[in-house]
This record gives sequence, structure tokens and C-alpha cells, in this order.
Amino acid sequence: MSSAPQSRPFPGPVLVVGCGLVGTSVALALTRAGADVHLRDANPEHARTAEMLGAGTLAKPEAAALVVVAVPPDYVAEVVADALGEWPDAIVTDVASVKLPPLQALAAAGTEGLERYLGSHPMAGSERSGPTAASDNLFEGRAWAITPHAAVSELALERVRDLARTAGATLVEMPPDEHDVAVARVSHLPQVMSVLTAARLHGGPTDHLALAGQGLRDVTRIAGSDPALWRQILYANRLPLVELLRGVRDDLDELLDGIERRQVIEDVLGRGVSGTQLIPGKHGEERTAALATVFVQVPDQPGELGRLFRDTGQSGVNIEDLRIDHDLGRPVGVAEIAVRSERAVELADALTERGWTAYL
Repeated sequence: MSSAPQSRPFPGPVLVVGCGLVGTSVALALTRAGADVHLRDANPEHARTAEMLGAGTLAKPEAAALVVVAVPPDYVAEVVADALGEWPDAIVTDVASVKLPPLQALAAAGTEGLERYLGSHPMAGSERSGPTAASDNLFEGRAWAITPHAAVSELALERVRDLARTAGATLVEMPPDEHDVAVARVSHLPQVMSVLTAARLHGGPTDHLALAGQGLRDVTRIAGSDPALWRQILYANRLPLVELLRGVRDDLDELLDGIERRQVIEDVLGRGVSGTQLIPGKHGEERTAALATVFVQVPDQPGELGRLFRDTGQSGVNIEDLRIDHDLGRPVGVAEIAVRSERAVELADALTERGWTAYL
């Protein structure tokens, strides 16, 4: 396990309600940092598994300083309201991916104690689900959104900020409605596009799939996520998502109507290229440096990746990004190492000198 990030200790026990991937990962990160973590889940098997993994204890705390609600979107408002009532001295946060609907539901129900409630959302996850997919470092270096509302107390703000810092995340604060528009753009729309692409794989001849490469795997990886959970997420955030989907429909109509004109195709593709350049680089910094990719053939043998990392490190060239294209049955994979463009030739030459097949 990695070392715990520096943060002020919590002033009392933390109760995590919901021991799926995110809830168990939160509990593991807090336990690693020395917090007194207690676990609860409607599925007893999930709670027992999380306890077995070292995420905390199933024993009910006598009091709670913080309650982290990590349940599916359909149940967030209900579970938050129960937590505010059961733990009158606790700060309560939820980690669901949609923030405005639960807050509106709590306010509409006249829920007391909303000054102690603050929605938050760690931007980390996996297409895998359940406690066995959890990790104590899932949130390290990732954005963690905190969404203050008009009635929230300063204590709630500080305690949820401490939660995100303890997990190793980077704080991003914005209003709940702005958060939901943002995640529709950067998370929910990509999920839908991945699903639609994967759905088109049905009905074709099976030998077509023999041509599948890393590009298809990259695009469809998240389509394997839990459909029941994503049904709740997409429905809860349907209003901003619909606006984005209408924009996609306009782009598709433009492409369909102009597919015989090269300029139309180029315009659509160009907008995609410029969009990728808006995505932040490492650690959330603005992507200003041009990157180039060095391709390296990696034999399918134990220890070869370690040797590649060692040789790359000895070259003195910093890796900005990395992915590996490796189809089953091939004797080699291809590592795609993204580096600053002015260092790409230097890295390729250095690796070639060390016996690698490396090229731009």
C-alpha cells in the first residue's frame, strides 16, 4: 500500500454507508490514514467483504463525525435524510455522480439539518463494480468535486475537504447544477457514446471482430459498466445530457448529409482534434506542450515491461502518457509512449541503442 497523504485527522468515527467500489475505496483510504471507519451496506455480503479487505469494522459506532453515503443515485436522498436524523452531530456527504437532484429532493421534503449536508463526487471509478474492485489509492491525483449550497456550514465544508485530501484527491468546488452539467459533458456523454459503439458490434460476422484493435477496446471499455447503476445515473442527469446528445445528433446529421464532401468530413474530424486538445494534462494542468508518440515493440515475456520502464527512465526522457496495445495470440505487444515532441527522437534512439524496436 502507498503511504497515507498528509491531512488533519477526523475528530471522531467515520461511517461509510454503501460498500461498493467507491464506498469501499473511500473506507480503505480513510483506514490507511488512521481514521476509525465503520461500514454499513444493505447487502450484508458486501459489508463483510469490505471488512475482510481491511476497510473498517461492521460494529455500529456510538457517534459519528462524518457519514459518507455511497449508494446508487435513486437512494441518495433517502439515505442522506436517514443519516442526518440518526447522527445529529455528524457531517453527511454523498459521493454519487449527480448532485442537484438529491439536494432538491431533500429540500422539498423539508429535511432538517441540511447545513450539515454537503454533496461531493470523486471523479474516479472503474468498469468493475463491488468491494473486491476497490483500492485505497483509487482517488490519488483525481479530481474530487465539492458542491456547496446556500445553507451549508463552514464545518461541513472543511470536513468534506479533509475527506478528499485524505483520499489523495484534488479539490474542485462548484455549485451543484454546474457540476451536473460538467459531468454530463465529461463522463455521462462518453459513457453513452461508448455504449452505442459497443452495441453496433452485434449482428456482424464474427470474423469481423478478428480485426479489432486497441482503438475499439479504448472506445468500448467503459461500456462494460454496470447497466443498472448507469440507468440511474443517466436518468438522474437526463436534462443536461439531453442537450449534449442533441449536439451529437446535429454533428451526425451534418456528417450524414455531407459524407460525400471531403470538406465536411474534415470539419467534423477537426472539431474532434481540437476537442482532445482541451482535455487537461497530468495533474489537471493545462495541456500546452505538444506530445509525440514513440512506439516500442514489447515481447510477450515476463519482465519485459519492467525492463522497458527502466530503460526509458535511464534515457532521462519523462513519460507523459502510456498505453499498451496487445492482442491475444500475438508474440509482441506495442507500447505507445507519449513524450514531449522535442524529446521523442531522443527516446526512440535511446531505446533502439538498448535493443528495443522503437519508432515514431
